[in-house]
Amino acid sequence: MRCPKCHHNASRVIDSRQTDDGRTIRRRRECENCGFRFTTFERIEETPLLVIKKDGKREEFTREKILRGLIRSAEKRPVAMEQMEQIVDEVEERVRSLGENEVSTILIGEYVMEALKDVDEISYIRFASVYRQFKDMSVFLKELQEIVEKAKNSDN
Repeated sequence: MRCPKCHHNASRVIDSRQTDDGRTIRRRRECENCGFRFTTFERIEETPLLVIKKDGKREEFTREKILRGLIRSAEKRPVAMEQMEQIVDEVEERVRSLGENEVSTILIGEYVMEALKDVDEISYIRFASVYRQFKDMSVFLKELQEIVEKAKNSDN
């Protein structure tokens, strides 16, 4: 593993631990050249998953894009980074469990919105407004009314 400080190719593992989800191993390493300590994460290499975009283009699935969208929608909201990472984990797991090599952004977006709706309604509306590209206020208002109705029903 290349040292991020001196770029030397030899390092030794000081400590290895499984992360909470059990799918990743966290390793503390020390550069054999300069002694700099750094952390790496090891996960199972999955088969490539292609995402079919709305315009028909295909690109490789990246967790980071989903996380960036969640971060933007949850800005200034009481949503912890751990919650957002958990949503990304759940979405990726659901998509991969389909057993398909290609999945549409529409399905990914729906999975994200399902998970986000239970975490924070304002973040959900923000995400949905960008994702669904509300064309006018009536569509936006309808979505808000559904959330209000759901909240009323859960209070009873």
